Amino acid sequence: MKICIDARAAKWYRGTGIGTYTYQLIKNLNNIDKINDYLLFMPDSNPLDFNFSKNFKLSGTTKSKESNFWEAVNFPKILTDKDIEIYHVPQNGVGLCTNKKCPFVITLHDVIPYKMPETTSKRLIKIFNEDLPQIVKLCDGIITVSNYSKIDIAKAFDYPLSKIYVTYLASEDIYCPKNKCMSKKIIKKAYGIDNDFILYVGGFSPRKNIIGLIKAFEKLIHTVNTNLTLVIAGNKGVSYDNYISLVEKLGLVNKVIFPGFIDMLHMPYLYSSAELFVYPSYYEGFGLPPIEAMACGIPVITSNLTSLPEITAGSALLVNPYDIDSLCDAIISVIFDNDKKNGLAKKGLMLAQKLKWKNTALETLSVYKKILQ
Repeated sequence: MKICIDARAAKWYRGTGIGTYTYQLIKNLNNIDKINDYLLFMPDSNPLDFNFSKNFKLSGTTKSKESNFWEAVNFPKILTDKDIEIYHVPQNGVGLCTNKKCPFVITLHDVIPYKMPETTSKRLIKIFNEDLPQIVKLCDGIITVSNYSKIDIAKAFDYPLSKIYVTYLASEDIYCPKNKCMSKKIIKKAYGIDNDFILYVGGFSPRKNIIGLIKAFEKLIHTVNTNLTLVIAGNKGVSYDNYISLVEKLGLVNKVIFPGFIDMLHMPYLYSSAELFVYPSYYEGFGLPPIEAMACGIPVITSNLTSLPEITAGSALLVNPYDIDSLCDAIISVIFDNDKKNGLAKKGLMLAQKLKWKNTALETLSVYKKILQ
């Protein structure tokens, strides 16, 4: 096969869900496939941090991330001249050219802008409402990341279930259990985090239910005697001021820490330093942070909604994210019960070790073959 992939997200959005997915898909296709030919659209022919096999060729885009990520890499001439047999856009189809020269496949991670538009940007809502229906019509197949998302996509676009393929994601190789004492020293030095803590990592969208987590934590420290702090890590998005205001209103300024962006090399140490990882999201297409935490041997509490029960597969404690009391009680039940805490950590680690990016790449290759057949 001659395969073309829009690889821009692997470089520009590394560390986000879509960026991690694109990077790991390309890296693992590069590792396992020495037979098929690949053409990758990359920013300025800028390679990634691994060596490409001879069957991988790069074609540079010239515009900056800010100016053209949301626009099409519109290279129909290249798709024709190179006899490309299948073209894959991994970032929800954004940037798919409309001049179709070969079969198209996109990875559509979720339909959150349809289901919870109040939690996404106006730009993304506009793309999903105006562009994506036309993009989907051009697709010969859609890859998604959970069976939950598969059903959502089929309903949202009246698209055949038989042409939607599920390939699970995985934690990256850097996520593994680290010595807790060493990890705490590293995190204290880098971010000033000293006390034992409950951890949240992820986006700051209202969809992530950080307000619910802060309220559950406030109830926790008024219910039990504890020196625990709550660490909410990630880029401080548009809702950050709302979270700070709530923390101040609840008198938690010294108990809730917002360290901001965490260097990727520090992430395994941050997870390994935590007593518990809590991810009470209202909606996820997959949800990588719980799997990353599990890979580091940390017990996980997450939402009982959307894809999260499917993805965590009995290895996390599930709660109703709309019920603050239940969320607080769940945290207490894990923090103060070592058997439960260790049992969750063990089950989570076993699950995370089963999920492999190599399998994602192999399953994606199988999708390409099915579409071409």
